[in-house]
Amino acid sequence: MSTPTVRPTLRERALPMLRWWPMVTPRTVRADAIAAVTGALIVLPQAVAFATIAGLPPEYGLYAAMVPAVVAALFGSSWHLVSGPTTAISIVVFASISPLAEPGTPEFIGLVLTLTLLAGLIQLAMGLARLGTLVNFISHTVILGFTAGAALLIAGSQVKNFFGLDIPRGARIDEIVLHLGTNVMAIEPWVLTVSLVTLVVGIVAKRVAPRLPYMIIAMVAGGLATVLIGQRVPAEESGIRTVGALSASLPPFSLPDLSPGAIQATIFPATIVALLALTEAVAIARSVGLKSGQRIDSNQEFIGQGLSNIAGSFFSSYTASGSFNRTGVNYAAGAKTPLAAVFSAVFLLLILFFVAPLAAYLPVPSMAAILFIVAWGLIDVHHIVPILRRHPRERVVLVVTFVGTLVDLEKGIFVGVLVSLVLYLYRTSRPSIRELAPEPAALDDTRRKFVPVGPESPTCPQLTTLRVEGSLFFGAVEAVTDGFRAVDEADPAKRHLMVTARPIGFSDRAGCEMLGQEAERRRAMGGGLYLVGVQPDLAMMLRRSEQDEVIGAENIFARKGEALAAIYPRLDSDICRDCTVRLFRECHESLPDGTPR
Repeated sequence: MSTPTVRPTLRERALPMLRWWPMVTPRTVRADAIAAVTGALIVLPQAVAFATIAGLPPEYGLYAAMVPAVVAALFGSSWHLVSGPTTAISIVVFASISPLAEPGTPEFIGLVLTLTLLAGLIQLAMGLARLGTLVNFISHTVILGFTAGAALLIAGSQVKNFFGLDIPRGARIDEIVLHLGTNVMAIEPWVLTVSLVTLVVGIVAKRVAPRLPYMIIAMVAGGLATVLIGQRVPAEESGIRTVGALSASLPPFSLPDLSPGAIQATIFPATIVALLALTEAVAIARSVGLKSGQRIDSNQEFIGQGLSNIAGSFFSSYTASGSFNRTGVNYAAGAKTPLAAVFSAVFLLLILFFVAPLAAYLPVPSMAAILFIVAWGLIDVHHIVPILRRHPRERVVLVVTFVGTLVDLEKGIFVGVLVSLVLYLYRTSRPSIRELAPEPAALDDTRRKFVPVGPESPTCPQLTTLRVEGSLFFGAVEAVTDGFRAVDEADPAKRHLMVTARPIGFSDRAGCEMLGQEAERRRAMGGGLYLVGVQPDLAMMLRRSEQDEVIGAENIFARKGEALAAIYPRLDSDICRDCTVRLFRECHESLPDGTPR
């Protein structure tokens, strides 16, 4: 299946399904249906677990895997992305709304629906404004730090259910650890037994049979352990609570709380959730698109995700995003079109009617154990360890984001992005400036190959060649100016400066004016500034700022050979007569005044 290369029409942008609908055949429908069954089985335990993380009744996780999945598939650009509840979004939702209302209550649910609606509107607005490139500013390192911090928060939120302790709602991670350490004797032994059985079975099943649904296997084991314990110990004595029967029905119609107070309380967390959800969805869509050969339209994905959350908020769904597990399974199972996501929602509803009564036997400690496994899986040790060992700047971003997430989950990701941008600006404000000299063996080479100057390398007593690598903008002006002035401050005789400008990327007016000022300064010293290999963007900016006239067209060259041929006659012949270095080919032919050597 090849990726369409024709630019989509306005009609296709409004109804993106028109682009892939011609690909639908009986063969693709069969493949999509098979992939959908697999996806429905996978999402069932996940959706219940994620709803628990979000502080919602279990069925709300299932609702979030239905309507949003259908809308996102029909209005997004990816053929394989499957939307639904996710771990990171669930923990942000819980952290944002739990201080405002008791989890699970009608007030809490109403605020969550308001947050979902606002997040969808923000996503839709960003898509219509074609702001898809904004997700590029959230680096992979920031996501690693955020998800690792969120993983600890997820595990911390389930400590009370795992051990059967009474921990105050909204306690910080350090308070949870302290409470656990000082209340070891209060741990419910039967609760801990069910938790450990579920945890061990889940870990073993995931490692021994990774293709099987380890969550379902672990939940069944926990449920059997609860039944066996219940035959010997009454439920009120064991302390083991169960999830309760799920509601087997179509997602019911719901109304978000649109009061001014609710909107004011949820608008900021809705912005966080919107950006995080978009980052997840686009990153997952792009990664699968690389495998399938499909080009992803980030702006269309924004629109699809926004519409899915707007629709979901009116059908008892909390904020959905692209699901990595479901999308990976969908692609691996052979899905061909977005119909697979649509079928998956339908099959999930059918399966729910059969398994809903069984949830009454699902113990809460088992859910806590499952979430412990999920939390550990979020910590990407494979990528985190190399960053901590080998990348100092990325290490700072990772640690700051991680700690910021633990302190304030809503703002953690923004802190990480801010630190990333600060470090980026610091790097770009200090372009690499290296002194070069001709390679001795290349004197007869027409290419005039230059190499970096070492501590013991001979240099010309009058002309210095510098290579500037980076952007020449207002933030870098001071660093580049210092680099230029360091040349003649170290040796006043070096009044001539040749700059190889090919590696200079972006340049603004301030950067060009700095070059003009340096040219005037060196002319006043009796020397000159010469630019070699000026790229079109820099040349255009020099013309716009009228600095090409200040520098002089006679001082701007395309190649080093041309520059040296023009610069050499301008050097002081008396200094050249006593020079024994003779780095340039011209030095072996005649003196700058034309006198033969």
